[in-house]
Amino acid sequence: MTKTVLITGASSGIGLATVLKFQQQGWNVIATMRSLEKAGKFAALGNVYCLGLDVTDQNSTETAVSEALEKVGDVDVLVNNAGYSLVGAFEACTPEQIQRQFETNVFGLMNVTRSLLPHFRDRESGTIINIASIGGKMTFPLYSLYHSTKWAVEGFSESLQYELEPFNIRVKLIEPGPIKTEFYSRSADIANRPGLTAYDSFVKRVLPNLTRAGESGGTPETVAEVIYRAATDGSAKLRYPAGGNAGTLLLLRKLLPDRIFTSIVRRSTVR
Repeated sequence: MTKTVLITGASSGIGLATVLKFQQQGWNVIATMRSLEKAGKFAALGNVYCLGLDVTDQNSTETAVSEALEKVGDVDVLVNNAGYSLVGAFEACTPEQIQRQFETNVFGLMNVTRSLLPHFRDRESGTIINIASIGGKMTFPLYSLYHSTKWAVEGFSESLQYELEPFNIRVKLIEPGPIKTEFYSRSADIANRPGLTAYDSFVKRVLPNLTRAGESGGTPETVAEVIYRAATDGSAKLRYPAGGNAGTLLLLRKLLPDRIFTSIVRRSTVR
């Protein structure tokens, strides 16, 4: 029987690569995105169904989930991929930017998960794959708001696994390292408060180093491979490092004292 995956943020980057990976493996794919204007790239693919879904809008989320279930009957795997980065000094971020960052990366992920949980519970089967980041276990300058959302996703997912275990619902975390996507350009929201210039020299010095690290990272396809493995390995494993030297960086963060690790980050970014 053909299985089905629902993927949020499917129009580009990791989401797009994940749609293609599952489709190539013969799955039904519900590819969701805020704007269906970007759905044309999937027109020639069999078993791919595009739906509009804004994760920050609960009505949009519930409507899309209902439409997905009507179209394919059952969903086996949810991939919560939708997200973006708010970059810059915390003081330069507006309340509206902070709210949007959490509404997309945290509350939106929770909205979609909550909408599909009744279906998974009724079936006593399902897998929830949340796209976190190595930035949910370590931090870099100018990403304080982004990091705080990914740390939230890590904690939410780790706790959620316990309460869903009795229903045979698995929770998985994907932790990508630096990946070559629009994350560092179009998908980023740059904090720039008019009149606040105190951080300008720091941002000018640090941001290019972070951008170069991202541009030299792994590929979305590498992450998609890990997502597919997490969906199909049948294990209770929770965390999956993915691309961009993620495994090495996470191991160093785990083994090194804070003082040493943060000094490495300073030397590699604030120079």
